[in-house]
Amino acid sequence: MNKLNKIGLSALCGSLACVASANAGEISVSGSTQATWVSNEGSTTGNPLGLNTGLTFSGSGELDGGQKVALTITHADKNAFSAASMSLTTNNFGQIRVALADGGSGIDAYDDKMPTAWEETWGAGLGTGIDLISGVGASTNIQYKTPTIAGITLSYAWAGANDGQQIGDKASGGSSPSKFQRGHDIMLNINPSFGTDALSGLNLFVGASETEQNMTSNGKDASEHQEGVVGVTFAIGPVSAGYQRTGEFGGETAVSKLDYYDNESFGIAFNVNDSLSISYAELESTKKVTGSPKVLTIAESLQVAYSMGGATIKFADNEVSNASYSTVASSQKEGTTLALSLAF
Repeated sequence: MNKLNKIGLSALCGSLACVASANAGEISVSGSTQATWVSNEGSTTGNPLGLNTGLTFSGSGELDGGQKVALTITHADKNAFSAASMSLTTNNFGQIRVALADGGSGIDAYDDKMPTAWEETWGAGLGTGIDLISGVGASTNIQYKTPTIAGITLSYAWAGANDGQQIGDKASGGSSPSKFQRGHDIMLNINPSFGTDALSGLNLFVGASETEQNMTSNGKDASEHQEGVVGVTFAIGPVSAGYQRTGEFGGETAVSKLDYYDNESFGIAFNVNDSLSISYAELESTKKVTGSPKVLTIAESLQVAYSMGGATIKFADNEVSNASYSTVASSQKEGTTLALSLAF
């Protein structure tokens, strides 16, 4: 996105003055809007027209010692405030980041890394109801990421209570009725370098999350809520492809409680030229509830995107079987989405 405006600022360190002072930085503002037309077979569409608008404020600066600071605030899709993060990148010891559920921390940043021309398989206009991993990324969290050494980066994210709350400054979560308590994620990302352009697009990732649960199940303390991900993406020339597997384990043993989710996905995208991209992706998600049979939900999406400078025309042909892990006839869906987006 192009920058709408730049506002010079001087960062006031306040309580950080004893550590370092900040040089003048700037905030850039970028924006986007997208109009969509949706047609979903077998569903009552009503008015098929939709409009999305968004603004992103990005601040950056540098401390006296050369450390980098950054701020991101996102206002997306009519939300007054949807996500934010702030980070400090040191010269040699990695990055510290505090985030308000912006999707960029822990395993939440890897819930679906499959290449597509436009959106994820589950996010192209046809409701799938598929459960995705989130780890502590769903709550206010703090993350430390190591410097990248030989293409390897390790990150650790923590939330005092992984209850989905987004907490403002000088505040705390207080007494929360959520069963989810302290949680932490660890994520390993590998971009190996073999000195050849053909392998420069290889990316391997694996991670895990564990959240304490304050509850009992079948008269016993419930086990921790656990999530995990492993996957690979690869790019060579105009072609990108990927495969990943994720899992989520409920930690409860009582009948009708979640046993696990098991997700498997792949995607392939082809950049025909600088303007035109085509992709196909598929996501299979199995849900197992204790005392009930497994249910498999399958989502597929064929997508095309054509860019003309700051404008992009996008198309998605979508299909889902057993949406929201239901086998009733109304959960078998097909649909198409057409969009025009503008970036400023």
